[in-house]
Amino acid sequence: MRFFGKTRFSGRAPVPSAERPDAASSVRDRLVPPFHGSPLWGWLGPLLVAFFGALLRFDRLGTPKAIMFDETYYAKDALSLLRYGVERTFLGTNENPIADPRLLAGREDLWVTCTPEDLGPCALYVAHPPLGKWMIGVGEWLFGANPFGWRFAAALVGALSVLMVARIARRMTRSTLLGCLAGLLLAVDGLHFVLSRTALLDVFLMFWVLAGFGCLVVDRDRARERLAGWYEGSRLSGTGPWLGARPWRIAAGVCLGAACATKWSGMFFLVAFAVMSLVWDAGARRAIGLRRPFSGALRRDLPTAFAGFGLVSAVVYVASWTGWFTTRYGWGRNWEQATSSGWAYWVFSSIRSWVDYQTQVLGFHTGLTTPHTYQSWPWQWPLLIRPVAFYYPGNVKGCGAPSCAQAVLGVGTPVIWYGGLIALIALIAWYVATRDWRAGAVLLVYGVGWLPWFYYAISDKRTMFLFYTAPILPFMVLAIALGAGLLIGPANAGTNRRAVGAAVVGAFTLLALINFWWLHPVLTAETITHDDWYRRMLFPSWI
Repeated sequence: MRFFGKTRFSGRAPVPSAERPDAASSVRDRLVPPFHGSPLWGWLGPLLVAFFGALLRFDRLGTPKAIMFDETYYAKDALSLLRYGVERTFLGTNENPIADPRLLAGREDLWVTCTPEDLGPCALYVAHPPLGKWMIGVGEWLFGANPFGWRFAAALVGALSVLMVARIARRMTRSTLLGCLAGLLLAVDGLHFVLSRTALLDVFLMFWVLAGFGCLVVDRDRARERLAGWYEGSRLSGTGPWLGARPWRIAAGVCLGAACATKWSGMFFLVAFAVMSLVWDAGARRAIGLRRPFSGALRRDLPTAFAGFGLVSAVVYVASWTGWFTTRYGWGRNWEQATSSGWAYWVFSSIRSWVDYQTQVLGFHTGLTTPHTYQSWPWQWPLLIRPVAFYYPGNVKGCGAPSCAQAVLGVGTPVIWYGGLIALIALIAWYVATRDWRAGAVLLVYGVGWLPWFYYAISDKRTMFLFYTAPILPFMVLAIALGAGLLIGPANAGTNRRAVGAAVVGAFTLLALINFWWLHPVLTAETITHDDWYRRMLFPSWI
């Protein structure tokens, strides 16, 4: 295993490889450090970890057989999208929602309170874009409107995100072992686990943000490979070459557009990733000694960045609203007026109505201050002060004791979260000392997913919850994986240093597994005694 360090180069302009063959070879190795270990295990290891994560998530996925927390909105919206292309009003209100799953399975006719011709009261105002609900709808289409059906897509993307984080960590560290460690920690994090078994939007936002980041990490390697190839056979240049169409950057734009089409908070990551990618480009040009690396990045790389992060992401976001544009049933659609004066008027009227709808959604999000029993503040999140009880029906029977409990508590695995907090603090010191790109990337994404909520908490007193941290959970375990690499040390470190580091990392991993096992009954609605439930409440605020 090798944990490579920061690359430094002089500011001299490049010289053709015929004149400096050793330097050219060194540049390639430093720009794109080689992977170590078997390529087969580079895939097989992460796949095995992802399979373990999938087994955890799909086991008893349909339990509890009830609507949990905000599933009462998204499971129903998803079914409406399947039937009508847009969200429409359902039987039951927010004050009296349908909570019995027997009313849902095979009886979709009970859901909708109006006919397709009844346009006014049937249009439902929703505050989130439709893509995440379409993804939930895929499971309902495959398995029906039942708890397993509406949770299927969440479990699938949860397992896939374990695979992705393992592969991303491997690419960032060039270590299959550290990659598998990151994947395993994500697989046994309690909050990621619960969100992967619940039909909420946050797990889909996490999935698309992580996929976009992964695409950019691959794009970083591909761009540096092209730059190294240019260095080996080029003449002097101040700004360097154009690095091609960058398909992985375009793929990142698709993923980040999908993140925005799931929840608007995806926009934070879109902007941050665009800036980060351009900084990576400028850093690569500077690393090989180009005289004007930043102007080179702006001239050569900005056009493809604009195409990927601007145009492609916008197209994906608008395309997610296709059902709203092509049917008459959507909120604020104004269909009759739009279709009364020809196609040109239809286009402009539809766009105007859609923009007005987006403005309404923005006003909703900035003005959401209704108190909630399980709300919490951003500064409480890293310490797991106030989790969310997704399901707690009170006293139940079936555990052989007078008082039994079932619970689904949306809380992270404390060993992982507190270890992640320590790792993030260590990464700050590491980045200040070395400017290592990996530490900077993880800190940036974690900050982008966490710090903006401070503004909304302080200025707007907005209602918010612990599970808003879903998009940054993979980056918390990436921080731990990077910290584990520092503890173990590079391949040329002393034997004692590596043995002690490996022992510490192994002990931490074992503690994380034990901690997850201990919490598992209150993450999966197992029937246990009330005393057993109470013993698993780390703080009084968990109750």
